[in-house]
Amino acid sequence: MTKFDYIEMKLPAKSDYVSVARLTTSGIANRMGFDYESIEDLKVAISEAATNVVNHAYQEKEKGEILIGFAIYGDRIEVMISDRGESFDINEIKHDLGPVKNVKKADELREGGFGLFLINALMDKVEVNNKYGVIVHMTKYLDGVGVDNGDKATTS
Repeated sequence: MTKFDYIEMKLPAKSDYVSVARLTTSGIANRMGFDYESIEDLKVAISEAATNVVNHAYQEKEKGEILIGFAIYGDRIEVMISDRGESFDINEIKHDLGPVKNVKKADELREGGFGLFLINALMDKVEVNNKYGVIVHMTKYLDGVGVDNGDKATTS
């Protein structure tokens, strides 16, 4: 069994706390030795996943939480972001994932909807489980080791 350190934090599902997740991610990734570009990729991916929880997981009056877990290995970081909100059909979401087709000008694209696309583009591996709430499991390798160039978004 591979040894790893694990850090877990629970935040209110409010936009005010997404920056806390970003700062924590930056600190952990910096300590691990990720380069600047990879740290920025991690911060954007974590922000997108946390913002999805804030915007979509809970009803307006419901008090929800974002659970973020960081598994720190010698060659990679695995980040899990979960909620207990409403699930979505990942197959429907995956149908729309992929390269942005040049059918519309950038200023005509609707706002939002690119969260999973960005996460998938920035991370080396992305898995989504929506059996109870939504769990987004993301992996980023140090120095690109273990990068899978195939279809990165999977569900379980």
